[in-house]
Amino acid sequence: MSKRKKVLRKISPARVKIFKISNRRGYAAICLGNLTEGTSAYQAYQRMTKALKRNGYELNVLASNRVKRLITSGI
Repeated sequence: MSKRKKVLRKISPARVKIFKISNRRGYAAICLGNLTEGTSAYQAYQRMTKALKRNGYELNVLASNRVKRLITSGI
């Protein structure tokens, strides 16, 4: 019995919304019904890639300076 690899659907990093959490320290990321938190925007994005992989999606890994472009002022 060989295990078949799960086929991951690719999605654009533009679908991830990152914002500063008010009344707290850190950032949060939202994408496709997933919410992740991190002390930095990059950490929140990295945690989102792992959460999306569990749901069958593949998110491109970005450098930390490119992740800053995904930060929105408020949601």
